[in-house]
Amino acid sequence: MTRLAKLTAVGLISALAVPALAAPETYTVDPTHTFPRFSYSHFGMSTQLSRFNKSSGTVTLDREARTGAVDITIDMTSVDTGYDTFDEHIQGEDFLDTARHPTATFKSTKVNFEGDMPTTIEGELTIKGITRPVTLEVSSFKAMPHPMLNKPAIGADASTVIRRTEFGAGKYAPNVGDEVTITVSLEAIRE
Repeated sequence: MTRLAKLTAVGLISALAVPALAAPETYTVDPTHTFPRFSYSHFGMSTQLSRFNKSSGTVTLDREARTGAVDITIDMTSVDTGYDTFDEHIQGEDFLDTARHPTATFKSTKVNFEGDMPTTIEGELTIKGITRPVTLEVSSFKAMPHPMLNKPAIGADASTVIRRTEFGAGKYAPNVGDEVTITVSLEAIRE
């Protein structure tokens, strides 16, 4: 066997011995099963819970390589407090100011894994044009074929706590709680 043939054979054997790398998979947020929610203390009397009815975005995961990216947009005009008058009030300038800032966004900078499961998602949250770093704690994650759509799907619940005063939405703080817990229940379908 010539030297060139030996080098070629060694190269082919080496290439076959290297495991194939998994490719990142991109999932599109299912807007009918994805709901960002927020809760806060109301004068210390109760915890108020509201949600946004419209959101969109993508999640890209490579579980084998332990990398990922999350890009979510929330339609702030879709806020749902359960009371139409308060929906309008909370969209005002003192709170969400949806006339000037109709959307909020979350863009990840790093997805942290334990094994092949995402555990925290670091990123930047933008509300009212103000961007702050946040870390979402993933409390549940599931990847499986969607039983109705027969396509690969993921589902997750994640949460973080912010101070609304840091986003220019601090009216009535601290009587109405400054700390706001944001929870996202998400389902997404692979493209």
